[in-house]
Amino acid sequence: MYAPERQQEILRLAREGGRVDVLSLAEEFQVTAETVRRDLKALDRAGLVRRVHGGAIPAGRLDFEPDLAQRDVVAADEKLRIARAALAELPWSANGGSGDGAADPASAAASASSRSGGLSGTVIMDAGTTAARLAAEIPLDAELTVVTHGLPVAARLADHPGLTLHLVGGRIRHRTRAAVDDWALRAYREINADVLFLATNGFSLDGGLTTPDLAEAAVKRALIAAARRVVLLADSAKFGQQHFARFGELSDVDLLITDTGLSPDDALAIERAGTEVVRA
Repeated sequence: MYAPERQQEILRLAREGGRVDVLSLAEEFQVTAETVRRDLKALDRAGLVRRVHGGAIPAGRLDFEPDLAQRDVVAADEKLRIARAALAELPWSANGGSGDGAADPASAAASASSRSGGLSGTVIMDAGTTAARLAAEIPLDAELTVVTHGLPVAARLADHPGLTLHLVGGRIRHRTRAAVDDWALRAYREINADVLFLATNGFSLDGGLTTPDLAEAAVKRALIAAARRVVLLADSAKFGQQHFARFGELSDVDLLITDTGLSPDDALAIERAGTEVVRA
């Protein structure tokens, strides 16, 4: 099959199913994953599809949102590095603020664990797969107050001996296992936190911070308003992605922790706009 024929078939599958993924297409057409990525890139440039994590969706489907299980296996190594780098941003009672911002994940983990008994403060953890990985990495000797509306995050933290955990209620979205709507919004309006670990489906200099669902966007705006410091945890594949609901600007973020897939030029552009960047 020639490339134009294959691309036409990929477009048909995307329109019929709402999404296509690289590995399945490679198996179906008996080509390499890199060949499929080139096909998707060509279709994206033509405005026919929009590339997302691990595949593509038809152009115009800004409301498309993969479920939690799909997102959890995408960029797993990158998300773990991001989570470990984020340990350095947990509030520390010795200086009343955030950590040292170490870019190396191993150094960040070592730094957090070496401050034995010093981790103390109030943290908001957004719903998301990277936030859940961060929750699993929090040192056992940390003494933190953690607020979250994400069920997977809360499940990771429920047995932690040193945490005071507050689970915010509301309507649970099945796709993300996150609480939304008025109950969640009221709860976040009543608190002040040292650090927010924020998640997003897409981020860019022009498009800001976006997510497919309006209710989740409203909660994310409330999170930003409730924290003194905002740390965005987002793998590099989300850079340049735009979704239906916009909930903030990159300027609302104090620190972006991402992976080395974000180019140095893009990182520099983000920093020039006022947001510090760590590439883990």
